[in-house]
Amino acid sequence: MLKVDNVAVRRAKSVTLRDVTLTLPSGRTLAVVGESGAGKSTLIAAILGLVKLARGTISWNNQPVSACRPALVMQEPRAAFNPALKLRRSVMEPVKARSIIPEMGRLERLCDGLELPPDLLDRRPAEVSIGQAQRVGILRALIAAPPLVLFDEPLSALDAVTQKHTARLIADLQSEEGFAALIVTHDLGYAAAYSDEIVVLNKGRVEEAGPARSFIESPQTAYGKTLRDAAFALGALELAA
Repeated sequence: MLKVDNVAVRRAKSVTLRDVTLTLPSGRTLAVVGESGAGKSTLIAAILGLVKLARGTISWNNQPVSACRPALVMQEPRAAFNPALKLRRSVMEPVKARSIIPEMGRLERLCDGLELPPDLLDRRPAEVSIGQAQRVGILRALIAAPPLVLFDEPLSALDAVTQKHTARLIADLQSEEGFAALIVTHDLGYAAAYSDEIVVLNKGRVEEAGPARSFIESPQTAYGKTLRDAAFALGALELAA
């Protein structure tokens, strides 16, 4: 279980996270939503140990998060890869760096689950579509079988059709692999359709938190209701259908 307990982060003399507390059990999905500047990306950086905590603790099963070697799926798919390297080499970097030998056939099974032809990995990032590049990024995140995967706006670079398809593939793989997923997103439709719990961040604080369906049906704060109503108005909650 991931535990973020009373965490505060200060950057450039300003506080970007304020007393954030949340939990994410193994095998479950937690979506963190909020406007730009709410602190979502800072939260991911804090979980990965990339920023210093001013206060609080972050742990996985009562151990440092680094012990579980969490994986990250980045927002911009192609930027996540070295453009000079073939995708296969980039995908295998996590297991080589950790001296892990994947189980027989794991790469092929993940490719199948992500609907990626194995020979696509012999191309370079510029030679595949944005949607394919994002799925290769998910492949790289999962190849070492991490118990915790962090998704930073995983659908934002994709068109609407590819968004729905990729969201379903992620959900299916999570069901098979059993990893905990923390999804940072501004897309309330995605959060509503594919998460168990939703945490709403506002100016670095947890505005409200609870089951995803309960939040969509009846937000408990004025800010949460504003986000929910705006998503309905824009048609963003159609993904939840």
